Amino acid sequence: MKKGRELFVGSYRSLHQTPISPIQFQQTMSHSDPSNRYSYTPTLNWNPQVHHYFLKAYGADHFSRISTALTRPSRYSCIRVNTLRSTGDAVIHKLRSLVPNADVPPPQSDSGDDVANPLKECSAAAAAPISKCEIPGLDYVVFVWGSGPRRIHYGDAPPKEVIVSRKCAEAVLRGAQVYVPGVMACSAHVEKGDTVAVSVAVEKQGADGGWGIAMTRGTVLQGSETDPYYFERNGLYIGQGTAMLSRAGMFRVSEGVGVDMKDRVYELHSFHNVLEGEIFLQNLPSIIAAHALDPQKGERILDMCAAPGGKTTAIAILMKDEGEIIATDRSHNKVLDIQKLAAEMGLSCIKTFKLDALKSVCRRDDIDTFTDPCCNNAKIDVTNQVLDSPNLQVERVSPLVTEDKGKKPNGGAYVSKADIRKNMRRARNGPGRNQCVGGRVDRSKGFSPDSFDRVLLDAPCSALGLRPRLFAGEETIQSLRNHAKYQRRMFDQAVQLVRPGGIIVYSTCTINPGENEALVRYALDKYKYLSLAPQHPRIGGPGLVGSCEFPDGYIEEWLRPGEEDLVQRFDPSSPLDTIGFFIAKFLVGSKDT
Repeated sequence: MKKGRELFVGSYRSLHQTPISPIQFQQTMSHSDPSNRYSYTPTLNWNPQVHHYFLKAYGADHFSRISTALTRPSRYSCIRVNTLRSTGDAVIHKLRSLVPNADVPPPQSDSGDDVANPLKECSAAAAAPISKCEIPGLDYVVFVWGSGPRRIHYGDAPPKEVIVSRKCAEAVLRGAQVYVPGVMACSAHVEKGDTVAVSVAVEKQGADGGWGIAMTRGTVLQGSETDPYYFERNGLYIGQGTAMLSRAGMFRVSEGVGVDMKDRVYELHSFHNVLEGEIFLQNLPSIIAAHALDPQKGERILDMCAAPGGKTTAIAILMKDEGEIIATDRSHNKVLDIQKLAAEMGLSCIKTFKLDALKSVCRRDDIDTFTDPCCNNAKIDVTNQVLDSPNLQVERVSPLVTEDKGKKPNGGAYVSKADIRKNMRRARNGPGRNQCVGGRVDRSKGFSPDSFDRVLLDAPCSALGLRPRLFAGEETIQSLRNHAKYQRRMFDQAVQLVRPGGIIVYSTCTINPGENEALVRYALDKYKYLSLAPQHPRIGGPGLVGSCEFPDGYIEEWLRPGEEDLVQRFDPSSPLDTIGFFIAKFLVGSKDT
């Protein structure tokens, strides 16, 4: 048991130990125990100052457990059922015919570190791979249980290998296949049908301080210690599969499956294109955040940073699609994603707008101009849709204009030479990554103060709670502070928009106290009419109490005694096995005081 635990559980160095480089560490592992090479024992490396900050916040042992948990996926998939179209029991019945081995209990972890998950223990069918959530009010949530980490046998001889990018590997750990764009390097002479071991290349810091992968896509692996990332790949093997293309083919085509994964370190089911409109794959804390808002029929609700629409549609379903939900995002394409999801789920109470969250409150002159509490209709972004295919949308370009400067073609508006050149480039090169992909999006100038009953601010954040995560080195103390400043400005907008007696729910997917408890402290200190409100259901843990002093003298204040149980902090290392997440619920009192 001990040997298995050492094989699968990543080890982390405390600050008081003599630091060694990742290469030295992996070389030591390889020479001391060759079996460690073909295993999954990742180490999450942090910026040293950020590491020290989190050690002060959590303690060395707790932060070590958090770092280990972040490198692994949750061992179950959480599915939210669209109760306007189906039921939990009906979805479970359908999934049993779609999910392989749906009647076979998932195997135990080979690492021997299984911890009983209370979400599974409280289920009426605890041993079943598919079960309904038994938490009161969440009976429309379905869990599909997976397993891992598993010991993979890669054969007696060194296997042929494929190296994938870090983002590709994180998707594979969640149940995806290896798609061609994610393949970085491959052994020589790999042919279609060959069995290949899949490992991951994690970003390294270069001499200029930047992070990247020090290899060219298409690199040939010779199986020797001179290969790129040979030692760094020790303990970073995520499974093996069948090559769907030859080595040459993987780097010749631009899309499609490169490796069909057969044996995975973590066995999780993929739900891509499964029961569309009936179910939505969503992390449990995100579902809890929608419940914390406690939306009621007929209310007017704002989701400030709504994309991709998971929480927006969850709120709409809790309201039985009765009322009005305003969903905003500053990205045209992300607003289209919200529209698509709402239409897929058959929801009509959601109105979408393109709007920067920092400009959510409309200016006084706009309030005087518009009588409606939504100061929109200011402008509409329109690009033509391809009518014969709902899945294919492109931006149609205006006909090229070749008239001389200063002339108005066909009596129309003046077209500058700059616009002509832009249209020509767009016609030649396509719309580009920063151009919208098509579809109609209304733009808003903002909304009148006190015009919403409830506001959800699921703020853009450092995302340091998302898992699996194999890289965290880019975040610095300064970047974390910048996230917090941005979130405070968005919260200032939210406070103005909620009527007295209304509710604000603030949430993030990060473990950073500066973006969580420190925001709560800021809100309560600045707005005396705000108070923390109880949340239902409550399954998360308490918040952090106290403060942290930085070397530059800055003191970050967190919660005060008595406030910790009024927020929900989801710890990725807890038995619940969720992502790292934070939820705070504020009651808005009279703004006259």
